Amino acid sequence: MDTPTLARHYPAHLARCQAIATEALVAAEADHLVISAGLEHYAFLDDQTYPFRANPLFKAWLPLNRHPGCWLIHTPGERPVLLYHQPRDFWHQPPADPAGYWTEAFDIRVIRDPAEVAQHLPGPAERSVLLGEGVEALVPGAQVNPQSVLHVLHWHRAVKSRYELACMRAANERAAPAHRAAREAFLEGAPEYEIHLAYLRACGHTDDELPYHSIVAVNEHAAVLHYQHREREPAPRRTLLVDAGADVGGYASDITRTWTAGDGEFADLVGALDDLQRGLCAEVRAGVAFGDLHRKAHQRIGQLLKETGVIRLDGEAAAAAGLTRYFFPHGLGHLLGVQVHDVGGQQADPQGTPAPPPEDYPKLRLTRRLEQDTVVTIEPGIYFIDMLLEELQASELAAEVHWPVVERLRPWGGIRIEDNVRADAGGHENLTRAWLP
Repeated sequence: MDTPTLARHYPAHLARCQAIATEALVAAEADHLVISAGLEHYAFLDDQTYPFRANPLFKAWLPLNRHPGCWLIHTPGERPVLLYHQPRDFWHQPPADPAGYWTEAFDIRVIRDPAEVAQHLPGPAERSVLLGEGVEALVPGAQVNPQSVLHVLHWHRAVKSRYELACMRAANERAAPAHRAAREAFLEGAPEYEIHLAYLRACGHTDDELPYHSIVAVNEHAAVLHYQHREREPAPRRTLLVDAGADVGGYASDITRTWTAGDGEFADLVGALDDLQRGLCAEVRAGVAFGDLHRKAHQRIGQLLKETGVIRLDGEAAAAAGLTRYFFPHGLGHLLGVQVHDVGGQQADPQGTPAPPPEDYPKLRLTRRLEQDTVVTIEPGIYFIDMLLEELQASELAAEVHWPVVERLRPWGGIRIEDNVRADAGGHENLTRAWLP
């Protein structure tokens, strides 16, 4: 991580956070914004907590994503306050004293209990907005998660500051060698579990530090879009799909690669989809409606399926008929930032006017027009999913499919290629391909 770069860009990022927070307070007719980092949650009938995930509204301000019990207080025109939770505890290791490039920007006050937040409110609770989960009782009388505030904050999250972009570039750089290590483990015959361990070692994360649960799918498992298991027994080497990222400063990368163990029909399809994906990335720019790009993806995937002998219809006809949705059932991509599936993708404005996906593509997470410095994922896929193929065989479109070709490809599971791409007025920046071709 290039700490000097982050330190240089952080003051402007914090000023932007403050400006957006002030705009949100105006919408709520309130004076203070109080953001919880989140609290640890215990498993039912147990004394073990679930892995902690910081409130994204909190970690968008500062790189503290492993610190439950902290609070951030914003009052327009004043220095932001950080209530730094540092419990006196000999059962667990308390957080170290706050340190780093960001600390000088805050009025830092150490608290021993998250409930101490009430002692530090700059005004009556009734004039405060509280953002967080399960913390209402700690600030009685405050507005809790009002939609008017969330809409403003979510809307502006789509556009990234220079600081955020630096974190996301670094997160892509961190994930790249891990993807290469996963591929090498697969080619050496390792099972999914060992491939996952190779990924962790190469990026320097534990499971809990990953931005999301990695997908490590061999062969038919690559047809399960969010495959969640990790087989410990080796399987024949056909396909490896790895959907995994890394974290830097609370910001995520989200990358998918698909590899095969040799040449052949499916390997050719992987290469063709990779070319198609690069072409879609090249069309990301400020001003583009993401829904239009999603439709192009379906048309191009349809044409690719025709050229490889999977279907009979050409691309536009296959997309129009809904045939491509059986092979590409998810959206082309989503917003990316402090959350892997970042918020605000289906808003039309800061007031929260809905911008729902079209009826023919209900899984599309992002319907907005891209702005300068929006970061999105571009992740087209082709899958041979048993359940969807059964539905297709029972439909009127069954005659448009070359089923012997489908049966040959089914054991390879599926393909997804995913990069993280920044929209620019003059084109795009691919944050992923700089490190992982």
